[in-house]
Amino acid sequence: MSRSTLRGSAITAEIRRAQAAAAAAPTPTPTPRDKRQAPAQAKAAAAAAATTPQGAGEIRIIGGRWKRTRLPVASRPGLRPTPDRVRETLFNWLGQDLAGWRCLDAFSGTGALGLEAASRGAAAVQLVESDAALVAQLQRLQQRLEASAVRVQRGDGVAALGLAAPGSLDLVLLDPPFDSDLFEPALQAAARAVAQGGFVYLEAPARWPDERLAPLGLALYRHLKAGAVHAHLLRRA
Repeated sequence: MSRSTLRGSAITAEIRRAQAAAAAAPTPTPTPRDKRQAPAQAKAAAAAAATTPQGAGEIRIIGGRWKRTRLPVASRPGLRPTPDRVRETLFNWLGQDLAGWRCLDAFSGTGALGLEAASRGAAAVQLVESDAALVAQLQRLQQRLEASAVRVQRGDGVAALGLAAPGSLDLVLLDPPFDSDLFEPALQAAARAVAQGGFVYLEAPARWPDERLAPLGLALYRHLKAGAVHAHLLRRA
């Protein structure tokens, strides 16, 4: 046997001994510091997940300047984008040209309703949303579209309507979480803020009849049921 063969056999034997020693070595026991860090790291990761929108799909603007523009839909509690069919019907009711209109989308979510109005020429669109992650997403969209008529605001939609001057809005868009108690106060505030001849759009899990709307100063103008969604177009009574 040659010297090179002997050297190769010795090296192979040494590698096998090292592998066997590594396999037999005990697994290190976590130190108290490691145990403290693990829950903290898990908590930080959970907090980051809670504040970062996770993709759940997308919808598209139906008409106007930004037609076919994709809008991301994040997985957020209570977020329920207005279906395409409903948005198309709403803007058929309103007319395709909203040039000069002043609008407030009180529960913006994805921004689909307010951005649809801006796409069709609205002069001023205020998007109000309480979720910080959705607000950040709306701000990115506003910048990407260079939507100078759109203003994004983090806050309470009902409070924003209360701050609007009486009769200052041509269109108020209301799509509160279906399990909330925001419908009546939002409608009451919208009736005060909308101009005579203007419109209030309401999306709800059930139909609002005239006997419920009349005390709030509103009357039903158009209604559509699409699946679990009842779409109402209202005017001042």
